Amino acid sequence: MKCFCFFFKDKSKNKREANSDTVLKDKSKSENSARNGSHRSQPSPRTIPELYRENEHNLRVFSYEDLRDATHCFNRMLKLGEGGFGSVYKGTIKPADGQGEPTVVAIKKLNKLGLQGHKQWLAEVQFLGVVSHPNLVKLLGYCSVDGERGIERLLVYEFVPNKTLEHHLFTTALPVLPWKRRLEIMLGAAQGLAYLHEGLEVKVIYRDFKSSNVLLDENFKPKLSDFGLAREGPTGDRTHVSTAVVGTYGYAAPEYVETGHLTIQSDIWTFGVVLYEILTGRRTVEKNRPTREQKLLDWVKEFPPDSKRFTMIIDPRLRNLYPINAARKIAKLANSCLAKNAKERPTMSQVVENLKQVIAESDQASTSQNAKSSPKMAKQGPKRV
Repeated sequence: MKCFCFFFKDKSKNKREANSDTVLKDKSKSENSARNGSHRSQPSPRTIPELYRENEHNLRVFSYEDLRDATHCFNRMLKLGEGGFGSVYKGTIKPADGQGEPTVVAIKKLNKLGLQGHKQWLAEVQFLGVVSHPNLVKLLGYCSVDGERGIERLLVYEFVPNKTLEHHLFTTALPVLPWKRRLEIMLGAAQGLAYLHEGLEVKVIYRDFKSSNVLLDENFKPKLSDFGLAREGPTGDRTHVSTAVVGTYGYAAPEYVETGHLTIQSDIWTFGVVLYEILTGRRTVEKNRPTREQKLLDWVKEFPPDSKRFTMIIDPRLRNLYPINAARKIAKLANSCLAKNAKERPTMSQVVENLKQVIAESDQASTSQNAKSSPKMAKQGPKRV
């Protein structure tokens, strides 16, 4: 999936040597100074850099040598994946005090893309250094080195072993992802987004919600990852954040693409896109399909949730092992998230409650179906040998 990015260049030069603490603290101080210069008659919400300064002690600062050794010199055999901003390796780190068992981790090594690569790294450190939720990936530490060979920026996360929702949803060689599990993954992801939108002093706009950024642990519990594009939401009387348009083609909200105005509702749009991905088993854009079916959101409009033809869009790999009424409700929820008028979209808390209801109804439908089939099995009696 191609990413579209438009950034302004920064002409400042890196100093030869700068350690991780200096880089982060200088950034926080500069942003705080700008805020403190304003009139103090009314207390304003604290920013992410301010909140980060209270929590930075929870992150471990690694040397480059630590992480090089942890990955056996970034061995290709340990590479877990590669994205637009860097490669991720599986590694093993020793406890900071040298006592106890080593910990398996995921280590992201950012590409040397200059200042913008550093901005992505800094955003992840500060946002993940502040947030704490079971449905968000946990950042354990980081490394920042500016040397003669250029900048080195690395991040150390908890290891999440089951890859991504994208991997399990679209890899045909894998067992099909069951209906209820799909809903539970989306519920966990929605709870993570609701926390970002409503659970902190400052609203956080994730800006990069997509199936490839939903990691799955050993129990298929989802964890949102990759916070390099996250932004603080608007405060006070502001209705939006003006920013360069970045993201993944096919996921970004139309009003954001057209105007650069970023809001909480932008995340809700992308959630609606992924809801249709789990319903259909199709990617948001698939160029190898017939022209009318290449763009997922255009295609599904031909099959409204209340129509008789609606079942034609459901992932055929589910083999009818899903309650049709629940599927219709998921499509309606997706449509509400995809409302053209951003103000008409539900909040993530409302999305969470809707998903809980659909999961409960799916459980009831499954229980009812099992009850109906049980007497038939009983009448058959034991098989003769």
